[in-house]
Parts: sequence; structure tokens; C-alpha cells
Amino acid sequence: MPTSPRKLVHVERIAIRWGDMDAMGHVNNTVYFRYMEQARISWFDALVPEQEAWKSTGIVIANASCNFKRAMTYPGTVEVKVYTDAPGGSSVGTHYEMWVEGELYADGAAMVVFIDMQRQKATRIPESIRTRLQ
Repeated sequence: MPTSPRKLVHVERIAIRWGDMDAMGHVNNTVYFRYMEQARISWFDALVPEQEAWKSTGIVIANASCNFKRAMTYPGTVEVKVYTDAPGGSSVGTHYEMWVEGELYADGAAMVVFIDMQRQKATRIPESIRTRLQ
């Protein structure tokens, strides 16, 4: 079964803060997940109409992963590129690349599930949003 290519949907630039580093002198591994989270939320806010976002339509993640390739350090700016797979019924696969000064430092993924905010249950991706994802 052929897979569809990933689509670049968002780029987020985030300043690396001094407090992002740990006792080892590099950005703590948990912060990489925060960088992916911030990029994902910014992408979602741009994708979903303001009157729906976080009121009737929201997202949660079913799983997340990160592959650490290099240690980030302060100061700097991480550029997080967000890619998506073709949407499923209620979910879409998201993929991330984290770049600093043209070098790939990490990549990761998260399965994003659309939810009905009132019911707090998975829901089919609204057609207006699905169209934008394809």
C-alpha cells in the first residue's frame, strides 16, 4: 500500500532559553517535546477557525516520540518544521524536525487526535479542516 508524502504545514522559530538547559549544560530532553508542542499548537491555531479552536474543536496526542541527534545549547533559535500525513478519520500523523543554524538536531512524531471539546471524546475531523489537511 503506497504511503502519501508528508506535507510541510508550519514552521515555528523558538528562542532557546537559558533555563531550557540542564545540569549537563545542554537543552534538557523534555524541552525538545515542549518545542514540538509549541509548534503543534501554533499550527493548530492557524489551521482551525478562531471561533472553533479550543471551544468546539481541540486536539490531544495519542503518542509522541523524539530522536535526539545533537545536543542543543543556549543561546540560539530552534526552527521546528511540522509535517503532516494524510488525515485519517479522527487523527493525523504529525512529524517534526528541529534545526539550529542549518543543522538537524532532532526529529520526532506525534499522532494528533481531534476531539469534541464539550464531550472530551475523539471526533471525526471536520470537513472544513480535513480539506486544509489534504
